Parts: sequence; structure tokens; C-alpha cells
Amino acid sequence: MSLSTQAARDFKGTHTAGRTPEELRELVSHVGAELELAPAENIIEWAVATFGERFCVTSSMGDAVLAHLASKVAPGLDVVFLDTGYHFVETIGTRDAVEATLPVNLVTIQPELSVAEQDATYGKDLYKTDPDLCCKLRKVQPLADSLANYDAWATGLRRAETHNRVIAPVVGWDARKGKVKVSPLARWSDEQVEAYINDNGVLVNPLVYDNYPSIGCWPCTRRVVPGDDPRSGRWAGTNKTECGIHS
Repeated sequence: MSLSTQAARDFKGTHTAGRTPEELRELVSHVGAELELAPAENIIEWAVATFGERFCVTSSMGDAVLAHLASKVAPGLDVVFLDTGYHFVETIGTRDAVEATLPVNLVTIQPELSVAEQDATYGKDLYKTDPDLCCKLRKVQPLADSLANYDAWATGLRRAETHNRVIAPVVGWDARKGKVKVSPLARWSDEQVEAYINDNGVLVNPLVYDNYPSIGCWPCTRRVVPGDDPRSGRWAGTNKTECGIHS
């Protein structure tokens, strides 16, 4: 039996009790270095075998690379998508296509307040007046709340994306969330991502081909001139570079 088959079998039959933060930190201290050079599939296999149904994958639906990898290892794995209420229609369409075509359990989560309720409480267009608070209310806090039933979560974070992400470990401890943070694609280059997409026919958000290499909420995302920093279209004209989920 292959490792991926074993991991999938273990996942489907596993209902593990939550570990304490101390136990999770201890686990990370032992395996982080061991998995640093492991292939992405093996990193996901380790997470599935270790955490079972208390492990999920998150996706912002810029592409479906991580969801595709996870679905090969453990069909039925939870893929968590955060619907901020400000997404491009193309992003929602990509989410729907992932749900329709991949063997995953697509879990859509939303902020506590609708956009209209947020406007009524904090003033219209909070993303203009206080973008950090807007990200906290519509991204950071909803994701943290949604991870309550998981011990570990996987992200598509890659070191090649920004200088702030260069030190992102493949398996690390997320102190703010009290979870194990798994980044199977951390060492992947842009070329590796493109090759995986082409070789496997992976879904890609159409905006990527319209000069949106990094896609967030529509009010805070702009097209990027070819050759510029791929993330320069995020919060353009401000000093903000991250929403807070990964910082």
C-alpha cells in the first residue's frame, strides 16, 4: 500500500481528540527540520496521518494547486475558503469550480458581520478608513474562529512570494492561533507552481491571466504591470503588505 493510500485510509477513519498547545509545539519542534526538504505530497501525508480530521487546508482560490495536492493524498479533506464579502466574482467562481471538480469537502466561512452591518457599525468603506481593522474583521478573526476544531492547517504560503515570507517554515507553530501551520509549497518557485498547473490541468482564477498575480478583496487589489512585484497590487499606495493572517 502506498503512503498516500495509507494516509487517505487513516484520514477517513480518524477522529482524533484535540491536543494541547504544549503537545502541538513539542510536535513541531521534532518534525519541522525533518520535513524541511520533503516533497509537498509527503508533507501533506504526514499532516493527514498525524492530525486526521483535525487537519484542514485553506485556500484563497488564486489557484487550486494546494487543494489538488491535498485531494490526491486524502480525498474528502476539508478545504476552508474565507468569503470576505468583498471577493471578485471570478474568485467565487473558482471556489465553485473547485467544489464541483475536486474530491474535497469545501467549507465556506464568513465574517460575523455582513458588509452592510460592518458599514453601519464602523462607517462606510472601512477598507479605506482603517484597512487593518477591516482585514481583522473580515479575514483574521473569522479564520481564527473557524480553526477552533482543527489542530493544524495548511496554507499555500510560498517563500518566493515576498521578502516577509522568506523564513516561512514548512511546518511551524502559529502562536497567535495556537495551531500547527503547515506550508507544503513553501519551497516552491513560481516555475514549479506553473509546471504543476500545466502538468495536472489545475484550476486557476481567471484574474491571474488578467495581470492579477496576487488576488485579495476587490477594493484592495489592483492589476500589476508585468515585471513588477506580484504583490504590488495589494493595498497599492499604502504601507500595508499583509492582511494579518500570516503575520
